[in-house]
Amino acid sequence: MSPELLSGKTLQLLKQALPKSRRVAILWSLDSPSHPRYLSEFQRVAPTLGVTLQALGVRRPEDFDGAFRQMVKERADAAIVFADPLTTPTAHAKRLAELAAGNRLPSMCGVRGSAIEGCLMSYGPNLVAMTRRAADYVDKILRGARPADLPVEQPTTLELVVNLKTAKRLGLRFPQTFLARADEVIE
Repeated sequence: MSPELLSGKTLQLLKQALPKSRRVAILWSLDSPSHPRYLSEFQRVAPTLGVTLQALGVRRPEDFDGAFRQMVKERADAAIVFADPLTTPTAHAKRLAELAAGNRLPSMCGVRGSAIEGCLMSYGPNLVAMTRRAADYVDKILRGARPADLPVEQPTTLELVVNLKTAKRLGLRFPQTFLARADEVIE
C-alpha cells in the first residue's frame, strides 16, 4: 500500500478522534523494508496537523515494554502501531493493545484484528478483500495467464474499526460523526 495514501489519512483520523493529541508515538519494525517509507511520509504530514512524532523502532517482542516506557517518559498522547508480521499476530497484537491501554495511551493500529484484540482503532486495508483479490489472480494464472501480464493492484478497500470497549477503559468518548464514519464499531 502506498505510504502517501495511508499515512496522511491515518494521522487525520487520529486527530479527528483525539483532537488534543499533539505528540504521537509510532511503533515500527526496524527490520521492515517498507516502514522507513511510511515513517518518512508520517513525518512529512505530521506538522500540517500540529503533531510531533516520536518514532520507536523495535526488532522483537521483547522490545515492546521498553518502547512503551519511552512513550510514557516522553509524554506521548497516543500511539500508532505499524502493521507488520512482528506486531499483528494475535498474541502480539493483544500484548501491544494491553501495553497501550495499561499506559493510558490511545492506540491506532493498521489492521482490523488488532482492534479486535484491544487496540483503540485500526485503519488499513481490508485483508479479506485483499485475499479474495489474490485468489482471483491465482485463478487467472492457473487458467494460463502469465503473471507478468497481470497488473499490479493497490488495495481498494480501507476500513476504520473503532473499539468502544477500549475507549471506555481509557475514559474516551468519540463524536457521533466520527463513529458514523467507522466501518465497524466493537461494543
